[in-house]
Parts: sequence; structure tokens; C-alpha cells
Amino acid sequence: QVRLVESGGGLVQAGGSLRLSCAVSGSISSFNTMGWYRQAPGKQRELVARISSGGTTNYADSVKGRFTISRDNAKNAVFLQMNSLKPEDTAVYSCKGEGNIDYWGQGTQVTVSS
Repeated sequence: QVRLVESGGGLVQAGGSLRLSCAVSGSISSFNTMGWYRQAPGKQRELVARISSGGTTNYADSVKGRFTISRDNAKNAVFLQMNSLKPEDTAVYSCKGEGNIDYWGQGTQVTVSS
């Protein structure tokens, strides 16, 4: 059974950085695309960044230039480097594997204080 497990969340001051990791049990190659999504309290879940198996990336406008998504197929992992964090980045961040069947991780809390 495939599982996605996120880690790396926490509390950081505005302007700081965090690096989120998503470990995939099984083969990450089974997913065409890996993505990071976030959901803030009272808001709908939104796409943060996605990366295809070929390395093509796309980002939400709100994080362009600050966040970087990457994947390491050998380690079956996806990462989200978040720099210049803002209070509005506060949310639960979840990893998603998109393939014949989509899988979600349980999420990790990111809190940015002003």
C-alpha cells in the first residue's frame, strides 16, 4: 500500500525558511506528478506547487520566487523549500501523488508568526 508522509513543518518567524519533505513508501515513479497543497483555517485547499516526472514545475502566483519544489526519485521523496515566509503562508501543507490513483499524505502544520 502506498503511503505519503510529510515532515518538516513547524513554527517560524516571518522572513524565515522551512523545508518540507514528503516520503513515499513504494515507488515515486508510479506517480506522474507530485504536488504540495495547503489549507488555511476557513479556506479551501489550494495548490502550492507541482512537479512532473520529467521535472516540469508550476507554482501558485503567491509563492513564485519564494518556494521551490523538487523531487528525488532515488530517495522516493519530494521536497518544498520555502523561503521568505509570510504569515499568510500559515496552513496545513499536504503532499499529493497523482497517477492512476491519487494519494494524499496526512499533512504537516506550518505556522508563520509576524
